[in-house]
Amino acid sequence: MENILIIGAAGQIGSELTLTLREKYGKENVFATDIKELPRDIRESGPTEMLDILDDKRLIHFVIRHKITQIYHLAAVLSGNAEKIPLQAWRINMDSLFNVLETARLVEDVKRVFWPSSIAVFGATTPKVNTPQMTIMEPNTVYGISKQAGERWCEYYFRKFGVDVRSIRYPGLISYKTEAGGGTTDYAVEIFYEAIKNERYECFLKPDTRLPMMFMPDAIDATISLMELDASKMSIRSSYNVGGMSFTPEELAAEIKKHIPSFEITYKPDFRQAIADSWPQTIDDSVARANDGWTHKYDLAKMVEIMIQEIRKKFKKDNVGY
Repeated sequence: MENILIIGAAGQIGSELTLTLREKYGKENVFATDIKELPRDIRESGPTEMLDILDDKRLIHFVIRHKITQIYHLAAVLSGNAEKIPLQAWRINMDSLFNVLETARLVEDVKRVFWPSSIAVFGATTPKVNTPQMTIMEPNTVYGISKQAGERWCEYYFRKFGVDVRSIRYPGLISYKTEAGGGTTDYAVEIFYEAIKNERYECFLKPDTRLPMMFMPDAIDATISLMELDASKMSIRSSYNVGGMSFTPEELAAEIKKHIPSFEITYKPDFRQAIADSWPQTIDDSVARANDGWTHKYDLAKMVEIMIQEIRKKFKKDNVGY
């Protein structure tokens, strides 16, 4: 039996991953934690608890008490927000990772750990097109630096202590269940809410800024596939490149207009433009696909159709006019 701990279950990834894991492993075996209130569907479908990942003593006690066998550590300060509080973001992102790695090292029951990395580990000197698994990595943001350092520590803990930690370099993630959380790719979520509510959106990136993206169901599938992969088949112990689709704000807006013809987009780039300019445009994830046979299912057109349908349902349920 697996007993799974989700840290950061209220976030964009955690809110959907928790429900999927409960369906797979049983609702009583997946513990959802965060420092803020969890969504109702998570609270009502299984065990939850407030847990500050920076409290290492409470974390290790929780893991021992509940005989946790897998930890998904999803809590972090994202790229845009991290630039506003660089030292605090560094402390949160790195100290939380060390707490999880040390817990996994010390508690015998813990067999596997998942920690998300990001395309933010790349930088201006990285090849932008089909960015390879092994390449130049010179991140220039606090978030990117913390993720690059985290990759190295994850590999170190595996080589030195045998901690089975696994990781994916997520591209921009798009979900209708949770709203934007302070990332540079979050325009691709915000735009849907504004298109449906106001039929207009002011984008903080330039119209031709191409970035790799992934629809959340593909991200959840990739994550669980990696965690279920036999350790002998893993060739990467830092973090795997994983991609889905790549598009620009202009291309996304054009696809939305097929469903909302009156939609208009304007552009007012801010500090996040420089961050986006340092990131890849497309990702080569052939290593990850070769290791576990995973493949993405959603393209731009299919993703846009589902996003608009589901956000409209969400507004109707919440009695929000649009």
